[in-house]
Formats: sequence, C-alpha cells, structure tokens
Amino acid sequence: MPATTARFVSTITAAAALAVAAAATAAPSEPRWFAAAQAAEPAVIASLKDMVAIESGSANAAGLAQMADYVERRLRDVGARTERIAGAGGHGTMVRGTLTGTGAKKLMLIAHMDTVYPAGTLASQPYRRDGNKLYGPGIADDKGGIAVILHSLAILKDAGWRDYAQITVLFNQDEEVGSTGSGETIARLAGEHDVVFSCEPTSAKAVARTEGLLLGAAGTAVVTMEVAGRSSHAGAAPDAGRNALIELAYQLQQTRDIAKSIPGAQLNWTMAQAGVVSNQIPEKATARADVRMIQPGAAEKLIAAVQEKVNAGHLVPDTRTTVALQIGRPPFVADDRARALAREGQAIYAELDGRELTLHPMTGGATDAGFAAQSGKAIVVESFGLAGAGYHARDEYIEIDSIVPRLYLMMRMLQSAARLP
Repeated sequence: MPATTARFVSTITAAAALAVAAAATAAPSEPRWFAAAQAAEPAVIASLKDMVAIESGSANAAGLAQMADYVERRLRDVGARTERIAGAGGHGTMVRGTLTGTGAKKLMLIAHMDTVYPAGTLASQPYRRDGNKLYGPGIADDKGGIAVILHSLAILKDAGWRDYAQITVLFNQDEEVGSTGSGETIARLAGEHDVVFSCEPTSAKAVARTEGLLLGAAGTAVVTMEVAGRSSHAGAAPDAGRNALIELAYQLQQTRDIAKSIPGAQLNWTMAQAGVVSNQIPEKATARADVRMIQPGAAEKLIAAVQEKVNAGHLVPDTRTTVALQIGRPPFVADDRARALAREGQAIYAELDGRELTLHPMTGGATDAGFAAQSGKAIVVESFGLAGAGYHARDEYIEIDSIVPRLYLMMRMLQSAARLP
C-alpha cells in the first residue's frame, strides 16, 4: 500500500489501541455505588423470581392485589410511607411510597405492576435461567423496572443518602391497558415534582446492541368509524338493502393514508366487524384504528381530516358514516432539560469500561412518561428498567449483566437530579 495510506492505517490502529486501553482502565467515579450494585445482584435476581411468580395481568384482580402487597411491603422496608390509591375503574390499586430527605429537589420514580399475560401462563412459560438470561412473563416489562427502583433505594438508604426533599414512588396497575385509571394520578403527582424517571425496560443488547434511555414516545388514540345502512334478504332482495360493509370498505380505502397529511400523526385501521348472518345484507359495520401521535393536537387534526374525507362522498347511497376519537396517552417528547440530564447518564455509563448508553429519540410505543410530562414542570426521562426482550410475547427475558449497570445508573442519576439548580 502507499506510504501515506500506511501511515494513516498506523495512526488509526494506534488510536484504536489507546481507546481499548482507556476502556480497560475505566472505572466508576463512585466505586462504592458500583460495589454496592454488584453485591445486590443476587438479591435482585431473587426479587425478580418472586415477582414473576405473581401472575398480575391487567384483568387479574387477585394477582394485582398480591403484587400491591409485595411492593408495599418492600417500600416500607426502605423506610417509605405507603398508601393505596384507587384507580378510576379497572382492577387493583396504585401503590404510592414517599421518602423524605434533607435536600431541595422532589424526585419521582414510576413503574407498573401489571403484565399482558393471562392467569395460567406460568404453567407453559415458567421462570427459568439460561446463561445470561432470566425468563418469565413480565420479567422485563415491567417487573425489572420495579426491581431497579426497590434495590436502588435500598442501597441508597443503607448508605444514608438523603440529599433530596422527597422521593415519590408510584406503581400503577393498568399501564398495559392504557393507564386509563391511573394516568390522571401520574400526571398530577408528576406535576408536583422536579424530575421523573420512568422505569420501562431498555432493549436487550441482542436486539439493540447497546442499552439506552428513551427521550420520546408516541401518544395514543383510537378512531372508531361506524356505518349505518339497511338490512335485507341477501338472496331474495339484495338491492332493497344498503350494504354497510361495502360502504365501510370504501371509507377505509378513502382514509387509509389520511395521516400522511398530518405532521406527527399515524393511523392504521386494525379491526372491523359487520353482519350477523351470512344471508342478510348488513345494516351496520364498524372499524377501529390505532392512532399514534408525537405532536400535541395531531390527533384532533387527524379526526377532522377523516371526517372531511367521509363527508366528501359515499359509495353506497342512503348510508350514514360517523367517526369518533378517543384520546389515550399523551405523547412524550423530552425537552432540553431532559436531554441534558440524559447526557449525564451517558457519561455515567462511559465510566463502566467505556460502555455505551444510547439515547433513543422516539418510539412508536406509548408509555406513562407521556402522562408524567403532561404538565411540562418535571424533567422526564424514560427506560431506566433492565435490558430485555420478548415483551408481550412468549419467552420474555432480561439480561443478567444489565442488572449492575442499571442499578449504578439509577443511583447516580438520582444524585445528579438532586443536585440540579
């Protein structure tokens, strides 16, 4: 190769060698917290096993009550005052824990107790360990997040760290079904705090290469379309009817790409139903669309556009089409304060053998961080839970080697948040 190329390669190789050497010699700037996180790993694994053994699907009242008892007991163990907060409908209650310190900042930690798995799932998907993975229904989403909160607070308590005015922990019971009974409580309490860390999982390294924090999540809504027609005998008098199914199919085609004209909105028709028997022209047909938005007001603009398109014309005469919008979670978009705090997390992670921490700008999934950020007062950062994969599916797991880094990150980030001006 040419001499200039050789010198260039030599320089790059030397730089790479220096980077490897620096990573090998990197050490936590707070070794006592790192050592404490290492010592806590077996206890975290034990806690995960205990929680996975409690089947707590969103509709499982008995399991949710058992989870609430468990986390309330653990919160009391770290010195928190606890209370149960009834949700607005649904099953179970929220559990709130409050710690009082000697500092100036009010900090909040949130995670959810419910899972998507129905009772009896453990029979076919039991808790198990395989190499660096722990498997079990809900172990990542979100019992890993609960474990990070409980064990981080336990370590900080044992060390006597109280440099905060208040730490509030809120575990809700209905996140997997939209937090319809807890969202207002999350928003209200978050508005009384300076910083909120939400503890949904981060992606396993097998999926995303590096662990991370999340700076944005879509809001959710549902659009319902209903067509009213007229029934008739499908064989003897089909023309006497007004086929609601045909009209629905037409309107779905007309509106399928409508969100492309609305910045920050996404719409996908996902469910439809029509007819009751095969030999009758259906007089009613309905469809539902999943809506995601990343900008305030996008859902309202979307429904207005859908309505305008529907009003523009019909395929089947004498039918009537109506549309309705139901707002779910608000979008979460981290502000400049949250981005700056998340970058501190990157610096903290870099202490651990040069480990990377990716700051993910946005996900199409929705989280309770949207409610937490709704008031605009609190600094909100998402995904402090353990690294995992297989959420809402068979063989959900967490990576064991994420336990120590995530505990270390949580403890250090709480201390950083407590020192904010």
